Amino acid sequence: MSFQTEKALVRAHYAALAKATPDTVADVLAERVSPDWHWRGMHPFHEQHGAQAVADTFWSPFLSAISRVQRREDIFFAGKNEIDGFNSVWVASMGHLMGLFDAPFLGIKPHRRIAMLRYAEFNRIENGKIVETALFCDLIHLMRQAGQYPLPPQTGMHLVQPGPATHDGLLRDDADPVEGQATLALINRMIGDINGHEKYATRQEELSQCWHDDMLWWGPEGIGATYTIDRYIDQHQRPFRTQIKDRVYNGHVCRMAEGNFGGFFGWANLTLTNAGGYMGLPAGTPADMRVVDMYRRDGDKLAENWIFIDILHFLHMQGNDVLGRMETL
Repeated sequence: MSFQTEKALVRAHYAALAKATPDTVADVLAERVSPDWHWRGMHPFHEQHGAQAVADTFWSPFLSAISRVQRREDIFFAGKNEIDGFNSVWVASMGHLMGLFDAPFLGIKPHRRIAMLRYAEFNRIENGKIVETALFCDLIHLMRQAGQYPLPPQTGMHLVQPGPATHDGLLRDDADPVEGQATLALINRMIGDINGHEKYATRQEELSQCWHDDMLWWGPEGIGATYTIDRYIDQHQRPFRTQIKDRVYNGHVCRMAEGNFGGFFGWANLTLTNAGGYMGLPAGTPADMRVVDMYRRDGDKLAENWIFIDILHFLHMQGNDVLGRMETL
């Protein structure tokens, strides 16, 4: 099984974007996407169709605000999508978009220094074109860098997050399919443990089934990063399970793996209600969580997990317009 054609297309797409300007980016996008390209972005970008709409909504404003952009890629892999019966091919990328923050972006004030916008992107390839994309970027992380953090103190740690500890996340060549199958099977087993966690006596017992004890959980800004099973429980799992109610799992759009790396995203993965206290915020109404998870497997257990959550959308659905407040500051 080879994904070289699909990987080459996405790499060419990224190389062209690296040379694009706010005025040319629509044409650059149009070179490799289908006319009816379906693009998903986090709040306030949401769903767009076609190169011009995506350029107007995200890329032109972003390139106008942040200059000399470099893609600092940490993970790159491809695979067939389990969710549609392994019919479609997707290419995933994760890292940072780094540049000089020189003009306002979504009401976030520039500081004329290096800014690093965390991103994860999934691209579905069909007939030599990108036909579907999900681009998740951590805007609250960018706000923190600009000194405009909009939320109460988080339980985890704020970091400009590194790539895999093994420095082997860029799968330019195709990996052994057996390794990807093992990674996907482990991710699925881990998801099963989350949904059936009541069968374990302790949270430590549950997590130790699929995770190394020195796991790294690179959470989104607003929650933060945490290290080891015990600290993950204290700084993310326990708050999530005790301060959230009425959780509904909606499923994933794409779930795949190659080699030791895998990931998924949903639109939205979950619908849930803040019962009061989650992320230091008051109780709210039911709201959606759009989530990306990227994983690194080490042997028979998971070692690292990078998470992107559309927290701005989650809050906006509860009447908390974070970006609207930024515009008034």
